[in-house]
Parts: sequence; structure tokens; C-alpha cells
Amino acid sequence: MSNKNSWENKSSARERLKAERAKQAKREKVRRQLFAVGGVVVVIAIAAGVAVAVSSSGGSKTVTVPANASGTNGTTVIYGNASAKHTLHLFEDPRCPICAQFEQQDGQAVLAGADAGKYKIQYTFGTFLDGNLGGTGSMNALNALGAALNVSPDAFIKFHTAIYSAKNHPDEKTDKFSDNNYLLNIADQVPALKGNTVFQNAVKNGTYSGWASKMSDSFNSSGVQGTPTAQLDGKQLNVVTNTGIMPAAQLEQSINQQIGSK
Repeated sequence: MSNKNSWENKSSARERLKAERAKQAKREKVRRQLFAVGGVVVVIAIAAGVAVAVSSSGGSKTVTVPANASGTNGTTVIYGNASAKHTLHLFEDPRCPICAQFEQQDGQAVLAGADAGKYKIQYTFGTFLDGNLGGTGSMNALNALGAALNVSPDAFIKFHTAIYSAKNHPDEKTDKFSDNNYLLNIADQVPALKGNTVFQNAVKNGTYSGWASKMSDSFNSSGVQGTPTAQLDGKQLNVVTNTGIMPAAQLEQSINQQIGSK
């Protein structure tokens, strides 16, 4: 949700964070205004050339819910044991560079905790950077994530990791995720998705674009003001600190302390 170049080029870590948060607040204000205009319809152009009309109440013409999704309109996406007592809820935007930094630095430790049964991870994705910066990359990437989820939770999480990796995640201003071929090239790094024609057709045809709109609506109604945001059992974890992304060991310690207090 922040400008990657600004993040890297500021001389003071504290000043970098303040600058990023200021931009984040400004973009959030714009996002609220965008969704308030008219109060009725926002039209999102999908890369395949299909336009999906979304009403302010969250309705859409067609919603195809991926397999392995649950909840209202399939907007509950869980990784790990669904019966786990604790829930780590992550809020992200596919184009967000700080989300990419979080996933690159802490992502594997977070997944390890879910794999160990310490908690389950719930993902909620926003697409507001499309409105703030122009383009369709966040929505298009979310459609592709839905297509991966339809294959399996494992395919979804590996594709999710690949999207946010240093190798693949673009500057948010370039909107490279609006290009289906770019997303499919990333998907080729995931064995279950490489050469998977059902997955590939779902990406190209925008099969899960209606679902992506519903997911975006879910993010918009969550009250979350920026990405990445992490909540453990509803209590926020400060994954972005004054010195940058919280180190994985520190995040793990914070999670263990909160879980141990329950």
C-alpha cells in the first residue's frame, strides 16, 4: 500500500515509516471517497475485457465461489486446520509492496505456525490500490488467487507466496498483475498450477472476478485502515513497527505471548 521506492530511499527508518503511513492514510481517504461516489455502482474492468458491475451493497452479476472457500459469498479463506482454536487474520492487497515485504520476511514463519496447528490463517484481500493508483492488477491477481484456491489450499498458498516474492512482486505503480500472462508465468512456479488448463482458463476468463469483488467488499467493510494488517483472535498485532517489518522471531514471540495469555 506504500511506495516501495520511498520506503527504500529514505535515510531514517522512522521517517520512512511515517511517510508510508501518511501516504497510506491519504490513499485510504481516496478509497473511501471512491466507494462513496454515487453510492450505487462501481465498474471494474477485468483484464480479459469483461466488466463486472458491483453495487454498493456488494451485489454482482455473477459470483462463482472457488472450492475450498467458505462463509458468506465464499469470502472466508482459511489456511491450516479450520478447527484450530486461534485465528491469525491477515488483511492484504495483492499490489501492496509492504505486504510483499511482510510476506518475504515473515511469511514462512507465519505459515509454519499454521502448519504446526498453533492457529489457522484467515486471508481477506482488498483491491483499493486499483482505485488509488489506476489499473486492475489487484482485482486481476485476486481472481487468479481464487482460481488457485479452487485447485487446492496448497496451490493457493504456494501461489500466494510466489506472487509476493521478491522475484515476482512488481512496483505497485506498474500494474503488472493486470497482465494475465504475467500471473500465469508466476503460476508456472507452482507444480499444481503449471500446465493446469482449468486454472489457466479461469484466470483468462475472469471466472472468479465476481468472487474477487465480494472479497474486496468484505475488506472494505472490515474497518481495516491499511495493509498489511494482522489480527490474532481479533486483537491487532503490530507487524509494521517504527523500524520496519517486525522480525519473524519477534512476531512469533508476540503470537506465543498472546496465545499463552488465553
